[in-house]
Amino acid sequence: MKYAIGIDIGGTKIASGIVNEKGDLIQSEVVKSDPSSREKMFEKVVSCVNQLLNHCSIPKQEIYGIGVGVPGKVDIENGIAVFQNNLPWTNFPLVDRLKEALSIENIVIDNDVYMAAYAEWAEAKVKEEHLFAYITISTGISSSFIKGGKFIRGAGFAGELGLIPTYAPGHDKSIERLEQLAAGPALQQKARKVFNDESLMPKDIFAKYENGNGVARDLIDDMVTSFAHGIYMINSLLDPHKIVLGGSIATKNPALLSMIKQKLETYLIDEQKHILDEICISHLGSDQGIIGAGLRPFQMNIENNLG
Repeated sequence: MKYAIGIDIGGTKIASGIVNEKGDLIQSEVVKSDPSSREKMFEKVVSCVNQLLNHCSIPKQEIYGIGVGVPGKVDIENGIAVFQNNLPWTNFPLVDRLKEALSIENIVIDNDVYMAAYAEWAEAKVKEEHLFAYITISTGISSSFIKGGKFIRGAGFAGELGLIPTYAPGHDKSIERLEQLAAGPALQQKARKVFNDESLMPKDIFAKYENGNGVARDLIDDMVTSFAHGIYMINSLLDPHKIVLGGSIATKNPALLSMIKQKLETYLIDEQKHILDEICISHLGSDQGIIGAGLRPFQMNIENNLG
């Protein structure tokens, strides 16, 4: 059995794990991020990996490679973290620096949503010719598409579903980006204003919803309406065979799935309704980023051999 390390880098925490070639997460470590400077942030990444290696029974020389998921824009060919709005890295040569710090040569980098999507694609075991879509609903809204194990990247910025303009629910019918209507911070901002409570978090709003609060129900209904519109756009343009929903908003509130399907069904024509049976919520949870990153070195090796 071969093993690799997956690293999932975020603005608040860094997670790393040992992943085997079947996609099993063997062991993991989490450390708090330090975005106060680019070097301190990098040191935290190295520290997280070293802690993992020190605590696991697999020798470093048996590690096949490392996959790294980074938010924002990345240059996967040159291993550079180009721009991250929640990290102090601009054109940061992350792969070269990790090779030097960890003495491991086989290191690949990609956007964190793409890494999570790869884990979900591997778990879903869809047919080679089928198109797979992954959508994350969290602090932002983004998506990734895979066919035959390969990403559909476009010019390099494909999948930014949160940037798509859509109508805001209500009487004024204003047009806003989907992220401003259906992401976690958008829901939180609206709820704090309506309830006049600056301490409210998304989990509190969903708790109010579950307890039958009418205002919370209206807020979440608006969010779901907007999000279903975003899924409809993807479905109409690409007609994927399967859609998996991830991110904290989706995975921590599984009741959203039926609500989203109900809203989506009102948009779909009969020829499109097959997708209603192929939308599900991830059960990999917060580990998907580590798993996907850990699997990527194995897949890159297969692609290189085929090429």
